[in-house]
Amino acid sequence: MARMVFAGTIGLAVSLAIGAPLAAQSSTTQQPPPTTTPVPKPFPNAINTTPKPADPNAKPIDPQLPTSVNIPGNPPVYPAAEFLREFDAGRNQKYYLFGTNAPFAEIVEYYKGTLKNGGRELSRAPGMQQFDLGRFDADTMAYPPSVVVQDHTWNGSEGYLFVRGTAAKRYRTIIQIVPAR
Repeated sequence: MARMVFAGTIGLAVSLAIGAPLAAQSSTTQQPPPTTTPVPKPFPNAINTTPKPADPNAKPIDPQLPTSVNIPGNPPVYPAAEFLREFDAGRNQKYYLFGTNAPFAEIVEYYKGTLKNGGRELSRAPGMQQFDLGRFDADTMAYPPSVVVQDHTWNGSEGYLFVRGTAAKRYRTIIQIVPAR
């Protein structure tokens, strides 16, 4: 029994002898937080952000996009819709984006009546309905010729944000038209 007490005492002494300096060392190696914030330096080969002087021969760029467009094939455009932008879809196709603050259901009903078909529901939430305008040829087209109506007020959204120059406007419903060639 004396041996067990002696062995236990030695084990305690060894652990104290090793642990105490480690505990003291870890508390003394902590450094206080810096008193000043380090200043970031640019990376090597960083882009120079210093503005260049204006070119006296440069012509001003007009930030305004056209507000109307001639779409090949004259597909129907909702009368109160505003032209937003034209996009290159690839494969010699373009698509056109329009915005309106008319409710999604009203725009869908307009296209059902105008195109004489019910279209097809692409998504229920958020609402998205597609109306075909012609046959799709996967070899020559990027997108099927169609009108796609999108609800941008779903789930409490304020609408699709469109920015032109310094003016911004929100639209409840977006109409995307890919004309048939």
